Amino acid sequence: MANPTDQRLRIAAARADFLSSGHAGDDAVSDVVAASWKRSISAGADLSEVEATYHNDLDTKSRLVRCSEPIIIRLREETADIPLSIALTDGKARILTRWDTDQLIGMMCDRVSFAGGFEYAETGVGTNGVGTVFESGGSIFVVGPEHIHERLQAFACAGAPIRDPLTRRVEGVLDISALTEHSSPLMHSLVRSAALDIERNLLIDRSQCQQALFETFVRFDTRTRNAVIAVGGSVVMANAMVQSLFDPSEQQSIHEHARYLMAQHDRPVDQIELLTGKVVRMRGARIVVGNDIAGLVLELRLISEAASMPAETGAFEDRTLPAVSGRCGGRGYESAASLRAPASPISQGHSPAWRRACDDITEALRYHDALLVMGEHGTGKFSLVAEIYHRVNPGGRSFAIDAADISCDSYVEAEEALKATTVPTLYIFRNIDNLSTDGVERLHAFLETLADIERPAYVAATLSEVNLDSDLPFHDLLIHFQRAVTVPPLRHRAEDLPALVTQVLTNIADRRGVRVSLAAMRVIRCYTWPRNFRQLDEALRAALLRRPVGELQPEDLPGYCHGSARRQLSGIESVERDAIVQALLDADGNRIQAAAALGIARSSLYRKLKSYGITTL
Repeated sequence: MANPTDQRLRIAAARADFLSSGHAGDDAVSDVVAASWKRSISAGADLSEVEATYHNDLDTKSRLVRCSEPIIIRLREETADIPLSIALTDGKARILTRWDTDQLIGMMCDRVSFAGGFEYAETGVGTNGVGTVFESGGSIFVVGPEHIHERLQAFACAGAPIRDPLTRRVEGVLDISALTEHSSPLMHSLVRSAALDIERNLLIDRSQCQQALFETFVRFDTRTRNAVIAVGGSVVMANAMVQSLFDPSEQQSIHEHARYLMAQHDRPVDQIELLTGKVVRMRGARIVVGNDIAGLVLELRLISEAASMPAETGAFEDRTLPAVSGRCGGRGYESAASLRAPASPISQGHSPAWRRACDDITEALRYHDALLVMGEHGTGKFSLVAEIYHRVNPGGRSFAIDAADISCDSYVEAEEALKATTVPTLYIFRNIDNLSTDGVERLHAFLETLADIERPAYVAATLSEVNLDSDLPFHDLLIHFQRAVTVPPLRHRAEDLPALVTQVLTNIADRRGVRVSLAAMRVIRCYTWPRNFRQLDEALRAALLRRPVGELQPEDLPGYCHGSARRQLSGIESVERDAIVQALLDADGNRIQAAAALGIARSSLYRKLKSYGITTL
């Protein structure tokens, strides 16, 4: 057996050779450690200063912490005579808690920021018993000079992944650290055994949400012969019938629609048509535990194997009246004769949620029901209602009034048009959730007048669904509507994105034949589009300014398309993000060159890439 001191000297020599030549030597270190060294250098980790990022948004009362605590207490008691530090991290290598059996080891850990709230990913501190576990996917024992960071070489650390029993995803890492002179290979065995015990606790003590979802799925599955799925958080469950009836792409569409239904307020009952033509009826239960939505369990019934092809419809004239200057700072309206033909129709999407919304709007208009159209800003609520209305009533006209105009009493034109009209007319009241109390009273009076006269008039109103739980004045108007339809956001229409991009380019590129490369489309698919169509239109217009003809490339898209930051960026942060994206594009993705061009350390660049969610470059 090799002398530990001699072994550490060989590792130190291998580390020195690696830093000078890029090669770790033949057999001085394991393949896992050698690979970690290479990743650490490529990530730009500073080898002289510990640059662990601090986070103050950790969940220290999570299920993982609760299930780990008794195991760690037992481990601490069993190793009380050995100076150890026992740490638990979350799924992002951030230290949740740390227990010390000795004051000295605690002080040493504090000096290298191995403490609660700090992130110990490889990109910041190099090879270690936390970040390297995430990168390698397995347990590891790192001793002395195996830490590529100089200030960590006084330590030996053993880390093991803690996996969710259902998804097998790494939820966190358990780490045992000691000073090198107090270390033993038994630390590796201890940490692996303790991690397995924590996983058993996770299995026994599943969260109430997961337990409720699992129990409801089993109950549905045992009482029916139909296909059953359960969707909640990162968990997806399906019985054997799902596998036999639907191929993977169909299952993905069903899962996506299930998540859309889960976020709605009404009962989860729906019928969708998949791209393959299969018609599926869904009915089930939304699982709510306390204030949390645990998920959705759905029974799926295959109604039809054949595609129901939509009837061919000719082009129709969009008679939505555009706004012109009016009194009170509001807007008047032009006659229908001055309107132009519509741009490309937007109701031709294939995602189940979008098709469902189109079908519901069509049915409401055919039955002459007053229609409430809900959805996020920029989803195309107004355009979709107007387009479908003119398809249902080719000879009709539409009259749009914005909430701001109603409050300003500049919708008298609507009353005059109502008295004069003899053709079917749709009145679309936009953004009624923005109405003041006075505006609500005026619209209420108008809708009552509309209900009392025998005129061929239709009514629709749009609002943002985020205001449904508010106490805004518009709630007093809901008595005038018979149907409500929710238009899904762009992020729930992954199947439609290529066609939508082509459609937008057709409208704004003025017959130039501009197209989107596969690489640029991947960037578009990865982005969440929080402002929906408006932002997609804005992004493609910006891309056309960079490349007015030909094939749009990833570098032509605005900087925000390359990121997925989970928070709202300030103006300065947005400028910085765009500068980083441009530097990476100029360097063909080489992070070292990009950092040099930006004048920042490589470690700082990597932290910013993570903070801004830049993953496509």
